[in-house]
Amino acid sequence: MSGHNDGAVLLDTCALIWFLSNSLPPATEARLIEAAVTGGVYVSPVSAWEIGLLSRPGRSLAGRLLPDAKTWFARAMRGPGFRAAPFTPEIAIDASHLPGDLHQDPADRMLIATARHLNAPIVTRDRRILAYAERGDLAALAC
Repeated sequence: MSGHNDGAVLLDTCALIWFLSNSLPPATEARLIEAAVTGGVYVSPVSAWEIGLLSRPGRSLAGRLLPDAKTWFARAMRGPGFRAAPFTPEIAIDASHLPGDLHQDPADRMLIATARHLNAPIVTRDRRILAYAERGDLAALAC
């Protein structure tokens, strides 16, 4: 991958949740604070969709995103340096044609395509995404 987008990063859904609950390693948190000042901390609408799914009754975040998932997400997006990542038809199509070997999780594929579009690293703990990044088709920051 070529140079990054002026210090910007894209949070995957879990990184967003962990950042807002102060559960990221200090070095990762420092990198996100730097990104907020220099290039932006991007969050994809795909993460909003995943938050919605995870907040449904019986799911892992049910009752934890207060007062409700929409309000929680809107509050998250008001964080300093937070920006909505674009999700365009081109990014959606690119998610279907990513280079190399990658699993078929549609949300992960859309987030990866978004990070590639932004030319920014994706912040994640997802081993499959990190392994994909190690092959050189994506920049990633492990958290």
